[in-house]
Amino acid sequence: MTTVHRLLDDAFAGVDLTPEVQDLKEEIRTNLEARARELQLAGVSPDEAARRAFDELGDVRALVADATGADATGGSTAQPRPTPVQRAAQAARLQKVRPRPAFVVGVVLASLVGAGALVVATLGALGTVDVADAVVLAAVAVTALSVGWITGASLAQETTTNHPLPTRRAAGYGLGAGLTVAGAALTGATALVPLATGWYVPAGLLLVAGVCLLSGLGATQTNRKKAWARDAEQAYVADNRFEQDPAAAARFGIYTAATWTVAAAVFLAIGFAGGWAWAWLVFVAASGLWLFMLARMLFGAGDRRA
Repeated sequence: MTTVHRLLDDAFAGVDLTPEVQDLKEEIRTNLEARARELQLAGVSPDEAARRAFDELGDVRALVADATGADATGGSTAQPRPTPVQRAAQAARLQKVRPRPAFVVGVVLASLVGAGALVVATLGALGTVDVADAVVLAAVAVTALSVGWITGASLAQETTTNHPLPTRRAAGYGLGAGLTVAGAALTGATALVPLATGWYVPAGLLLVAGVCLLSGLGATQTNRKKAWARDAEQAYVADNRFEQDPAAAARFGIYTAATWTVAAAVFLAIGFAGGWAWAWLVFVAASGLWLFMLARMLFGAGDRRA
């Protein structure tokens, strides 16, 4: 990391190294070294990695002035000490992570493919376009695959504030999102297209499986936020029960799984016993109940303390 040290020393040349500025310099050095290591793991040479990390940092003298309230030569300015919001913005500038071009291109292409498939499925289900039932089902599958891939790939990416999820866990979220979209879309398509009523069963199973998988992953999800983002959040008082009360988050996951499991069972019972025309209203009622539980879990504790 010799290049990092040299570039940083050059950037701080002529700056009055007060204890506060020295602390800032060491903090910047740590962040630069970490970013340079990440770039080296991606195949960039050590010197080029150091230069890229330094370029991403921006104007060092501006950071010194913002953080210390002094100008580039150490003179005093009339600016007040940075607020928590300003300090968080400064930290974000130091930790900024740019999205990978390949990921951005992949998301754009997957979005276009998924949107096109959804249009085909919708027009085919409404009868606007005369297509075979197999085409509608294939379009539903492509839409679900697109949503699942975008979800999993996004969670596997490092961002400015969050660490990337492990590959298997990100794939689990992608699978859950894909199953949920497939179940919901297949339910709608089956209601509009003269498919066999037996398609309601796999549609309901896909929807329940997706929701339960997402609920389980969400209930067991550990904190992804980076250290600087957690430090910035400590300056604010927030009543987020999912962050402050892991037991509440776990209960919500269990309640969600139970709600959608019961809803699926009632949906199938009504469909086979009384017909499928109105059975889908069960999911509307379940959605309303789920939103009510979410509101109670998020805001109920704060309201009781008021």
